[in-house]
Amino acid sequence: MATMADVARSAGVSVATVSHVLNDTRPVLPRTRQAVLDAVEELGYTTNTLARSLVTARTRSVGLAVSAISNPYFTEILQGVEAAALEAGYSLLIADPHDDPEHERKVVQLLHERRVDGMIVAPSAQPRGLLAYLSRHRVPAVLLDRLVDAPDTEGGPRFDQVCADNAEPMSRLVTHLAGLGHRRIGLVAGLPGLSTTSERIMGYRSGLALAGLPYDERLLVHGDSESAGAERATAALLSLGAPPTALVTGNNAMTIGALRALRAHGVRVPDDMALGCFDDFAWADLFSPRLTAVAQPGRDIGARAVRVLLERLDEPDRPARTVRLPCTFVHRTSCGCPDASGKPPANPSGTPPVDSSPDPSGDASSDPSEKGPRRDRRRR
Repeated sequence: MATMADVARSAGVSVATVSHVLNDTRPVLPRTRQAVLDAVEELGYTTNTLARSLVTARTRSVGLAVSAISNPYFTEILQGVEAAALEAGYSLLIADPHDDPEHERKVVQLLHERRVDGMIVAPSAQPRGLLAYLSRHRVPAVLLDRLVDAPDTEGGPRFDQVCADNAEPMSRLVTHLAGLGHRRIGLVAGLPGLSTTSERIMGYRSGLALAGLPYDERLLVHGDSESAGAERATAALLSLGAPPTALVTGNNAMTIGALRALRAHGVRVPDDMALGCFDDFAWADLFSPRLTAVAQPGRDIGARAVRVLLERLDEPDRPARTVRLPCTFVHRTSCGCPDASGKPPANPSGTPPVDSSPDPSGDASSDPSEKGPRRDRRRR
């Protein structure tokens, strides 16, 4: 097996120069750098990661702890984290905390014991044990997707945090539905205690207020961020004496559950119930009707979290910060609007279709809510 000394002899440079090229610890002339890389390729030299970690006190590995890795949204985040980590020369160790506070602390401890240089964690609804462990052991960490209210002594966040904007996009979904004439708009919200849940509820209530609609607590139900819970919560909404005529779901898993409940009760989308979703996913465009949704920048969130963590590793004493990335309004037909060709959605009941044309670009800047209210459609 080739050694670093073999590479140095082949390239005609010192062992120190080879080390600087491979570890990117000091600028090296381009021709010298290329000579070293050519020698590495020719000799088939591979870095001894274990030996390097003993010298540098770094393993060039990152721990990622996120629940529901099978969820398409978190899969996109994982892809973003992996690509950015690989580009920076870091390997990735992954654990699933299952949204359980005790298991969360255990898997984070296991990742820490594997001597990862830092961690990216999507905290549970009760992250006290997690935060205590990270703080006590001074683990460089970035909190992902879900924010925590853990200010430091100077009033800022104790941990770097990266997430999507939640309130404004949810408000936009609600005002869009209100602009189509809906006066009873239901929300299937996520697991209580998560920042994403509270912020999306805030956006829901803000959207109602902007549309001049009263908040009715009976129209807000919790699907606990998973499909089965959303199915039960949607069924509860449908059992009301005056059920909603439009529904907003708080994430993609709950969208599936809500659709199951609507189908089980013979409620057609959008003819009997308009639907808007927080979270877009790959097959949302294949549903009939196609799902109007808020798309979160999952890959960008994952990649940004890696960059923020690497900056933290380079500057351990820098002030913590919270980074929010914008979402995209994806205007399709489940809300009751015609599709891009101008053809209205199927309307077998004969109910007059809503006269509203989406922006051909797919952006909601021409939101029908700006054109005045439409007649409220009642579920039969």
